[in-house]
Amino acid sequence: MNLPEFPVSRPRRLRRSRALRRLVAETSLAPSDLVLPLFVKEGIAEPQPVGSMPGVVQHTRDSLRKAAFDAAQAGVGGLILFGIPAVKDARGSAADDPDGIVQLALADLASDLGDATVLMADLCLCEYTDHGHCGIVRDDGTIENDATLERYASVAVAQANGGAHVVGPSGMMDGQVGAIRTALDAAGHQDTSILAYSTKYASAFYGPFRDAAEGAPRFGDRASHQQDPANLDEAVREVRLDLAEGADMVMVKPAMTYLDVVRRVADEVEVPVAAYQVSGEYAMVEAAAANGWLDRDRVILEALTSIRRAGADIVLTYWATEVARRL
Repeated sequence: MNLPEFPVSRPRRLRRSRALRRLVAETSLAPSDLVLPLFVKEGIAEPQPVGSMPGVVQHTRDSLRKAAFDAAQAGVGGLILFGIPAVKDARGSAADDPDGIVQLALADLASDLGDATVLMADLCLCEYTDHGHCGIVRDDGTIENDATLERYASVAVAQANGGAHVVGPSGMMDGQVGAIRTALDAAGHQDTSILAYSTKYASAFYGPFRDAAEGAPRFGDRASHQQDPANLDEAVREVRLDLAEGADMVMVKPAMTYLDVVRRVADEVEVPVAAYQVSGEYAMVEAAAANGWLDRDRVILEALTSIRRAGADIVLTYWATEVARRL
């Protein structure tokens, strides 16, 4: 008996129209997946453009409110605030000042937006210290881990008092999540979530951010506490430690050159995974597009989709509002 020969499979049949491609797409990107980083600076009368990040500004409190409203209206899932105080000192006193710029800005946005979007606050000291490092610095230039944890705990409570739904410790100190969770719970903020920057690498892609946040270290670097770009297993260990200490979500930073880390972390955990498309990733695309070297809109969507495809549930991106409007 001669069996009929089956026709050749043709995968291209499912690519023949935009509607078909959309129908069978394995990865989706929605406005609610995105978080918009925002910079707010004390003592300025007008928004200040960030030269190395076209389209990004240091906001006044008033301009921040407008940008936050626009993002929420577009359906952006969350906002994360970075503050630049008028006065910096060795211990980053402005970081937990009830009248500090981030605390006041959080209160503004909490009043304006309520639960229309998620209000997050970056929790570190580098924007607030006069030396630009993430913690309390010893005389020999190294960071005192446990003294820094005390500062982080105080900052977390101040941010929660200001209205943050989520705090994001990014300093990569040992034990930071546990110290913050303990402090938040003791202060009655049991419902405030922690998005731990669990796998934050000592990356060269942060340069433009340091211009925007005015937080570049004045000496040395951050290789003693941020992770070595050569390591992957270490990232998983850091994630497990943060989860054991009470992290509600974990983050990989940067995203583009660390998609393997995003995938590995996503496979290991059962909590939401965030990835931060950092300033250097943003600046490269904007610079190339300005020179006519690539199709800006297509590259932005391709890059964000790749982060989601790698396993990120949440993507922090400076294009969040723009992309949300296009989706």
